[in-house]
Amino acid sequence: MTRVRIKTKPKRTFQMRVAGLGFRNGHVLVHRATHEKFWTFPGGGAEIGETSEETLKREMVEELGVHVTVDRLLWIVENFFRYEGRDWHELGIYYRMSVPDSFPFAPDGIVHRIRDGDNDLEFKWVEATASALKALDIPPYFIADEIENLPEAPRHLIWDDRNLDAKS
Repeated sequence: MTRVRIKTKPKRTFQMRVAGLGFRNGHVLVHRATHEKFWTFPGGGAEIGETSEETLKREMVEELGVHVTVDRLLWIVENFFRYEGRDWHELGIYYRMSVPDSFPFAPDGIVHRIRDGDNDLEFKWVEATASALKALDIPPYFIADEIENLPEAPRHLIWDDRNLDAKS
């Protein structure tokens, strides 16, 4: 299948990304590419012809090796950021998801590693608090402020952090 990503000149990219927030024991699952300083919520690029829920389920099988349950839609984010010298326009779709108990849990340290294309990914559980997420550096940054009180109904946001140093 073909990923929903368009690159243009000068150095601009559009993509559709679907991510899930999985919770356990007061923690939320996060991941990063090992060459990065920042973390993100697990997920990945949508492929043409699949729904956002299908994208999240596929990505979690590929990255975690488990079948997640996609619970409810939290946010649809028009996300603008600068990364690796490019301006990105991302349509981000964020769900609450249930990660099966068979996936490892530990409150400290890396619980899972995998090679994904050209990237080595590592996963860990972090306290699901605003202070823990802010200390971790996890864009889009508004989620840290809302992690302790997730929206009851889906929210649409426009988020622009192109001028923040964390993504330069």
